[in-house]
Amino acid sequence: MSGDRHFTTADGCRIAYRIDGPDDRPVLALSNSIATNLHMWDRSMPALTRSFRVLRYDTRGHGGSDAPVGAYSMDRLGRDVVELLDHLAIDRAHFLGLSLGGFIGQWLAIFAPDRIDRLILSNTAPYLASELPFDDQIRAALAAPDMNGIADGFMRNWFPAAMLAAPNDIVDEFRNMVLTTPPRGLAGCYAALRDVDLRRVISLIAAPTLVIGGESDTVTRARHSADIAATITDAKLVLLHGVHILNVELADRFNREVARFLALSAT
Repeated sequence: MSGDRHFTTADGCRIAYRIDGPDDRPVLALSNSIATNLHMWDRSMPALTRSFRVLRYDTRGHGGSDAPVGAYSMDRLGRDVVELLDHLAIDRAHFLGLSLGGFIGQWLAIFAPDRIDRLILSNTAPYLASELPFDDQIRAALAAPDMNGIADGFMRNWFPAAMLAAPNDIVDEFRNMVLTTPPRGLAGCYAALRDVDLRRVISLIAAPTLVIGGESDTVTRARHSADIAATITDAKLVLLHGVHILNVELADRFNREVARFLALSAT
C-alpha cells in the first residue's frame, strides 16, 4: 500500500496516513513533530523501508488530517494512534516519535503498552509547561495574520545556524510545512503539550526504549532526554551533535541508531 489514505476516529476526526515498505516486515509507526506532517520522514524512507513496513500519519491538526477547533489532549492524540492501529488490524508496532511525536510515544507506552513493541523517543520531553509559554503561543497562533513569523521561530529552534545561513532545500521544505499548518491545529496541539505531565508515570514504561537527543537542542534539551532515559528502566540514551530535527540534520547517523536498536528485536 502506498499513497495517503484516511480513517475517521471515534470523535469524528479524519486522520491522514500512509504505509510504505514490504507487507511481510514488522510495522514501524512514525509520529511527527508539531507544525510538520508525515513528510518530515521522507528522507528516512529509503533506509527504513528496507527492513520495516513503515506507517506514517499526520497528527490531528496537521497536514492532511482534520484540525478541530479547541484544545486537544495527549490522551486524544494517543488514542488516535490506537484507533489507527485498530483500523489497520495491527496488533503491535515499533514506534518512533520526534518532539510532539515523542510525547505521544510515551503516552502509548504507558497507557497502551500491549500495542508497542520497541519505543524510540527523539528530541522530546515528558513535561514542558514550566519552560515554554504555551498560552502565549496559542494566542499568537490564533491571532497571527499568517504563519511567517511563527515559521521563522521554528526554523531557529529546529536547525543549526549553518543550515539557515544560505538557501537550503530541507529548511525550505520544513518552513513550508509550518506555513501550511492550520493555526487552530497548532493551537490545539500546544494545549495538549501545556496540559501533560508524564515525568513520574514514564517509570511504568516497560517497552525496550531508545532515547535520542540533540546536544544543541534549545527546546527539548539534552537534559530532558537524559532524564527520560534515567527514568525508564534499561533505556538507552544517544546524544547527537545536532539540534532538533535530527532525522534530517544528521540523517545517516540517526537512521543507523534506529536500525541498530530495532534490529535487537529479532535477536
